[in-house]
Amino acid sequence: MMHRTIPNNGDWAVEARGLIKNFGENRAVNGVNLNVRAGTIYGLLGPNGAGKTTTIRMLATLLRPDAGSAHIFGHDVMKESQIVRQLIGVTGQYASVDESLSATENLVIFSRLLGLSRAESKRKAVELLEEFGLTEAAKRPLKNFSGGMRRRLDLAASLISQPPLIFLDEPTTGLDPRTRNQMWDTIRRLVSTGSTVLLTTQYLQEADELADRIAVIDRGIVVAEGTVDELKSSVGRSSLHLRIENSLDIVAARHTVERVLNVKSNVSSEGGKITAPMADADRVADLLIALREAGIHLAELSVQKPTLDEVFLTITGHGVNADTPSAPYEMPEVEEIRG
Repeated sequence: MMHRTIPNNGDWAVEARGLIKNFGENRAVNGVNLNVRAGTIYGLLGPNGAGKTTTIRMLATLLRPDAGSAHIFGHDVMKESQIVRQLIGVTGQYASVDESLSATENLVIFSRLLGLSRAESKRKAVELLEEFGLTEAAKRPLKNFSGGMRRRLDLAASLISQPPLIFLDEPTTGLDPRTRNQMWDTIRRLVSTGSTVLLTTQYLQEADELADRIAVIDRGIVVAEGTVDELKSSVGRSSLHLRIENSLDIVAARHTVERVLNVKSNVSSEGGKITAPMADADRVADLLIALREAGIHLAELSVQKPTLDEVFLTITGHGVNADTPSAPYEMPEVEEIRG
């Protein structure tokens, strides 16, 4: 898939400073700062009502910020909104023209509305349907599409203009695991061919799988930012997980672990499993030697970093799926910025 050349204005696709948005007495976004490097996938991770969608809509010129500033490839979203709109694609805008029309017909209509010729529109529809694995359903009316097919078509429609920056607002919510994996592959391909992706998600695994960097957003505030590894490292050490072959050896194995690693360990309720913080990776080899000398056989050994769930819980004090006060107007009527 061909893409427009990214504007030559430096490395940043998105630069936001102090973005604030109020809906009545509710402050949905409270001073968000973001720097998204061109050619990467950047994730906004947070629960419902955290301010993710409102942030995206301000960056996409669909909502006017009450305070702060934002630039897309160096262009001010308020002062140069018309230019910004030519550089971005936003999912969620393209439901369909007509449920009784086919996927091809809907894409052709959108392409024509964007100024493509009839021949270009048909070529683009074929190209996008193939890219998103919808060729076999090209002539099927949209009313017969599954949720996953509709989501893929929605993303395809947002790419008709081949934008260098794509906003994906919870692109896989409600999809089955197989379709979600297909969407992940598509998103990775978009970036490999030159696009930048800014996505919001409630799925910890999705952020872990896709994002080069993540901003954890909670109650309208960015509470942490960094790569997945940086965020995981910020909440604690990796842990060593051992499964003992003979459960009768569990007590001796635990004592050996604590003596060699000089830590306190835990035995899981499942039995035969020991978990210990790994302060010094060099000591793991010593531990294996000590266990062998004691005649204790391992069925399994692994080293695990903290999960993103643990990161979110540590940083915010609640899980990413916990009920949090949501903005009553998280998806308000479009308050378009006039450029």
